[in-house]
Amino acid sequence: MARCSVSRVVLLLLCCMHLSAAAAGAAVYNVESYDARPDGRTDASRALASAWSAACRSPEPATVYVPDGEFFVSHSAFAGPCSGGRMTVQIDGTLVAPFGYTGSASSGGEWIVFDHVDGLTVSGGTLDGRGESLWACKAAGHGGCPDGATSMKVLNSRDVVISGVKSVNSELYHVVIDGCEGVAVQDARIVAPGSSPNTDGIHVQSSSAVTITGASIQTGDDCISVGPGTSNLRVEHVSCGPGHGISIGSLGKESEEGGVENVTVSGAAFVGTENGLRIKTWGRAARSGAYVRGVVFEHALMRDVSNPIIIDQSYCPNDGGQGCPHQSSDVQISGVTYTDIQGSSASQVAVKFDCSASKPCSGLGLQDIKLTFDGGKPAEATCQHADGTASGVLMPPSCL
Repeated sequence: MARCSVSRVVLLLLCCMHLSAAAAGAAVYNVESYDARPDGRTDASRALASAWSAACRSPEPATVYVPDGEFFVSHSAFAGPCSGGRMTVQIDGTLVAPFGYTGSASSGGEWIVFDHVDGLTVSGGTLDGRGESLWACKAAGHGGCPDGATSMKVLNSRDVVISGVKSVNSELYHVVIDGCEGVAVQDARIVAPGSSPNTDGIHVQSSSAVTITGASIQTGDDCISVGPGTSNLRVEHVSCGPGHGISIGSLGKESEEGGVENVTVSGAAFVGTENGLRIKTWGRAARSGAYVRGVVFEHALMRDVSNPIIIDQSYCPNDGGQGCPHQSSDVQISGVTYTDIQGSSASQVAVKFDCSASKPCSGLGLQDIKLTFDGGKPAEATCQHADGTASGVLMPPSCL
């Protein structure tokens, strides 16, 4: 009798599992059911839009499914709010952008965009931005090139998970998070040549409660860039290189900007990058109201990094063409600490604090900094208009 009872329980459980799977399957919208073809040539944009529209109207959580294969997508915009709660886009295949320039006015500088979708998961798959032709246009220096398109933007959304997504060869930024709250980016892989211009890996601005964990980023600009209006950002266990490092900024370009506060970067590794941990602000008095405060950089490893630790408040691209020669930044930087930063610098000066003369940096902290240069010699530090404390710093001179 006991064996019989156990068997009945097992059968009931299997039956329930089957029914649950069937119910889950009813809420899955496969793009091939809407005539998407995995041939890399037929535009699947309309199929994606139809699948999203049906899923978004579903009274229960729903999934848009992109199966294995290569799907050509000219441009896709996924708009909310949706009816049934959590929306999932599960990508098992590859989405490929058009050859040529996708960053036209018609696409608004974006290839794939999610807007006003609360409760969103984007999982798996590869986004191939095919940016090579645009990079070649910019490298030629003849002008007339469009800015390019960001591969994926998430705008004005809450409770978002981006997990296991791979982005390659974006024309412009790979992933942008703008105007969002509660975003988790997990195990992203981002790949573009070190020579590719303006291909920031993950850019966050005007957003709060964002976490980026386990990302591997190889690109031609900042691995992670933090724009105005960002708060409560945590970055953990990210590898960066090639690229320009992890940057807060640039800030202070516009006349009105939000500040950046409560940022933690922990356990990052940098290999052969231009910068490691950077804060940059425009070297001009824009009266933006921007600020940087409450930043923790900790447990970072550097290997042949040109500027492992840098604050640059004289940022002015194109040698003053932006109207900022010999001006002082009005962005206040305070409460920034660096703890347990180790490794090798590709330049003799491994720590450079070039702060604003009109608004000096305050509350800077260096603790357990061990950076070497030229085969093991202690690297150096330079400071301008910077105030703070230093302990356990293996480099002469300590300028704080």
